[in-house]
Amino acid sequence: MSTPFTPAEVRHAVELLASRSLIRLVTEIDDNGAIPPRRLAGTLPDLSTHQLRSASDTARTHGLIRVASGAGLELTDSGTELADLYDAMARWARRHAVPAPVCEFSRRIRHVLDLLAPSLTTEHGDGLAPLSAVTGAGAAGLARPRTLLIQWLAANPQVARAFEPEPVA
Repeated sequence: MSTPFTPAEVRHAVELLASRSLIRLVTEIDDNGAIPPRRLAGTLPDLSTHQLRSASDTARTHGLIRVASGAGLELTDSGTELADLYDAMARWARRHAVPAPVCEFSRRIRHVLDLLAPSLTTEHGDGLAPLSAVTGAGAAGLARPRTLLIQWLAANPQVARAFEPEPVA
């Protein structure tokens, strides 16, 4: 599968998907189920109110979570697939001890996304750059995480498009 992405779209998608607060929100809901909005701060105490609001707004805007009546914030199908993608990336990163043998889950996700970003652009003619565009320690074996990422982005093109902020009244 080859879905062409511009360098700007790849940068936007990587920045959005590598957001520590978004990763924490998506994986917490995936691991433990829906979170009542009033319990969000207690469930993710390492995130500030601003980070929580930003992550939940971003996740709703991009169709990753929804508010389920009586349950709270829950993942959509796209959110569940993103959690699975995060898990696949983290497994690869742990296996290769990158970016360090011991590090936070979100750092591992960021590292893999940064490794894969050059191979997702259309700067190399028609279609995606070859996986050989991936460089760095332990870059071998990234074919599966790359394929999963490309499939996820193709199914969720809104993530690669930058949203214009609404004017403040």
